[in-house]
Amino acid sequence: MENKGLTKVDLIFEKIDSHEVLAKGFKMSSDEIIQEMLDSGLKGRGGAGFPTGMKWKFTAAEKNPEKYIVCNADEGEPGTFKDREILDRVSNKVHGGMAIAGKAIGAKKGIVYLRGEYSYLLPKLMIELESFHKMINEIGYDFNIEYRMGSGAYICGEESALFESIEGKRGEPRNKPPYPTVSGVFHKPTSINNVETLVTAMMIIQHGAKNFIQYGTKDSRGSKVFSVSGDTPTPGIFELELGMTVQQFVNEFGDGDTKAVQVGGASGFCVPRKKFAETIIGFEGVPTGGSMKLFNSSRSMYNVLHNYLDFFTEESCGQCTPCRVGCQQLLLGVEKVKKGEAASTYLNELMKLADTMKIAAKCGLGQSVGNAFKSIVGNFKEEIIY
Repeated sequence: MENKGLTKVDLIFEKIDSHEVLAKGFKMSSDEIIQEMLDSGLKGRGGAGFPTGMKWKFTAAEKNPEKYIVCNADEGEPGTFKDREILDRVSNKVHGGMAIAGKAIGAKKGIVYLRGEYSYLLPKLMIELESFHKMINEIGYDFNIEYRMGSGAYICGEESALFESIEGKRGEPRNKPPYPTVSGVFHKPTSINNVETLVTAMMIIQHGAKNFIQYGTKDSRGSKVFSVSGDTPTPGIFELELGMTVQQFVNEFGDGDTKAVQVGGASGFCVPRKKFAETIIGFEGVPTGGSMKLFNSSRSMYNVLHNYLDFFTEESCGQCTPCRVGCQQLLLGVEKVKKGEAASTYLNELMKLADTMKIAAKCGLGQSVGNAFKSIVGNFKEEIIY
């Protein structure tokens, strides 16, 4: 398995001439932009990892003349705060990436769905947006962006629930198919991309796909912005090359006593010390939307798991039974085992429930609960049992 080690990169926050990059992008045809994304191997930076070029290609193929680019800035995953920093420091790249995507798929309208807790950024973003609109008008390109505010619901990070919220409805996931590329916001063909994905797309237009693929691995091209928190002497935002091992990450950010790393937030995977060296941070190993939380020996993994399950139980929209009831039963189950009210073998039944939720839950929230549950119970069972 290819691994290039831990390399710090400065691509996302690099200062650029937006006018120059956009002028270059607008001279390219839709097919040329999409091919550049395909050649770069760029996958969605929100965590799901769907190839960006394919998403744009599918949306571009739709015949409906009204299309949308939606920027998912509803950064609700626990432990993730990198999109906030990107918006605060380089919002011009976010807006520019949306315009490039708009050219690629044939959309004239863009919507940024901003996390409700980030409302304090809005005055600054409005100033930046006004400058952006003036700039593309000077270039001679017709594209308009507006901001819509979230209300603090974790479920609205799911793309179709986000669309419902934009439309003024209760944030609940839709049935699929149809997928967003066919019927997204306002039931029009829509490409929805993460904040970091759009910025990366703009940088690919500037530097070219050949430059981008010099970083990362065959399955995980480029770099990624990580939100580092927990038991670390150096918390913060860091852009690193994809393909490093968890051990290499811990060597750089650990406190010398790291026993576990939660990769991808509450919906991600908990990697124990014994698996640090063999686990790749990337799509061929453990993918992440950016959250990297380190835990040392002073932390109770039962408390960590309980916190996650309490969070999921609270944030479930309640629309489907596997998630609504499953989250509650997982939480009640581990509490009973910890109190000695249920035998440790009951954890095996809870593991089966987590597997069922992954198959039967309607959206990514219920489907991903088992990631943290199974990885923590499987690797730290001795901290869960009575």
